[in-house]
Amino acid sequence: MARPTTATQRSHTFLKVSVALQTLTLFFQASTAGLLLTSSTGYLIHDIGSRVMYAAAMLYLLAAILAWRPGGGSPRPILYATGFLVLATVQVVVGIAHVSSVHVPLGVLMFALSTLALARMLSTRPWGHAAVRP
Repeated sequence: MARPTTATQRSHTFLKVSVALQTLTLFFQASTAGLLLTSSTGYLIHDIGSRVMYAAAMLYLLAAILAWRPGGGSPRPILYATGFLVLATVQVVVGIAHVSSVHVPLGVLMFALSTLALARMLSTRPWGHAAVRP
């Protein structure tokens, strides 16, 4: 079995870090949502966090593309990252429009999806590879 190259290992590490950062920013956004309702500075903190979350979603897409290119692996992470960037865009739009009936459930969905993606990446099985059956 061929060993992965250093560039491939580095790009997969970058992918894992970007998904972890995205998950942390989503958790931060959930935390600041409560501040938004109780504090005068809550809006500013939530607004800044939304920009960081959106940047993390773009970083996830960039990392997915960079992880795919060197090793010629599965493009599936690119599809996930693109879908997540679309969800982040919708989240920002409904947040600006103050449609909390969509904004809050979408935020919960995004956090759950990001956590699942992170858990999958941290598992022993790499993206796009089937489990080996004995």
